[in-house]
Amino acid sequence: MNFDIDDRVGAWVPHGRFMLPPTRRGALDGLRFAVKDVFDVAGHPTGAGNPTWLATHAIPTRHAGVVQQLLDAGATLAGKVLTDELAYSLHGDNAHYGTPVNSAAPDCVPGGSSSGSSAAVAARLVDFALGTDTGGSTRVPASYAGLWGLRTTHGLVPREGLVPLHPSFDTATWLAHEAGIFERVGAVLLPEADWAPRRVLVPRDAWTLADEVFQVPLQRARDALAHDLSASVEEATWGGEAALADWRQVYATAGAFEGWQVHGAWIQAQQPHFGAPIAARWRAASAVTAQDAARAREQAGAIRAAVRARLGPDGVAVLPSAASLAPRRDADPASVDAVRLRTMAITCIAGLAGLPQVSLPLRSDAPRPLGISLLGAAGSDLALIRLARRLHARIA
Repeated sequence: MNFDIDDRVGAWVPHGRFMLPPTRRGALDGLRFAVKDVFDVAGHPTGAGNPTWLATHAIPTRHAGVVQQLLDAGATLAGKVLTDELAYSLHGDNAHYGTPVNSAAPDCVPGGSSSGSSAAVAARLVDFALGTDTGGSTRVPASYAGLWGLRTTHGLVPREGLVPLHPSFDTATWLAHEAGIFERVGAVLLPEADWAPRRVLVPRDAWTLADEVFQVPLQRARDALAHDLSASVEEATWGGEAALADWRQVYATAGAFEGWQVHGAWIQAQQPHFGAPIAARWRAASAVTAQDAARAREQAGAIRAAVRARLGPDGVAVLPSAASLAPRRDADPASVDAVRLRTMAITCIAGLAGLPQVSLPLRSDAPRPLGISLLGAAGSDLALIRLARRLHARIA
């Protein structure tokens, strides 16, 4: 099949302009999807956002498992789209390939690291796109571009054929503009879930990390859920704002150590050029000691147990998907980093707990979209999507 997409938003990587037909007919007949350039596609190189990676890795001979599932369900693959380098960013820029256009806010970044996935879907060039979420790389672009996005329960969607970043936190994900398409993809990739929440949880410290523009939509979501589910509402801090910053550091330390174990030898041997922020993260990762990592892993285990116990089998938490609206493309690096740290103090909750979090798109008083999220029990992903759709119909 010929590549017939007019990439007016700069979402596709140069080596990603190809089309593959579905391998069977199925539930996704007639839909086109793109894949973030960290997933293997047989016969086509995987670049992971970096030209040196592209040049030093063999062309895959097999599709990533999730890519094969989608082709087998009737979807057409419309090539490979941009990622921040080795998926180590939330911003959406790439020193080698540029910054895709966020059609929902053209003067703003698309969010990363699933930047091309977000841009391609927001511009309606594909029906949905595969991404990944380690520290927020799907939830944040979904919020910035007004899309549906899901961080899946860790390990629930297969990750073979995926370039890892932090394996204990990496998840395979997707973004869509239409809620119905988002759920159709979920029905293919996710098992049915017997989950019926009866408690609405409000992590007040996470709410206070987000800008004021999030507060009214969050409150509307809280009230609508409580009414529709006939649910009790439990408001509490999950340790206080300082504690969530500490949780972010636990995630950053444990993840950085893992990332260096996975990629450190390649970085040292190949000396790839990285954009400045990502180069700084890899330098920091190289300095994390095994003792630091062991302490962080122990803390991460305690956080995971605490969050899962708080949710229990019947709790759903309401969260901001990011700490701010999409930053401007010309924002100064210091302000970008400040937003990133606040956002990661929110997104690390699901990451450390290994739980699903779905971001649903809303309009704000500002001329830019935002996302709020529902956090559910492990394995509740498909039921969580359906709950989010019902909520969206009430408050959008």
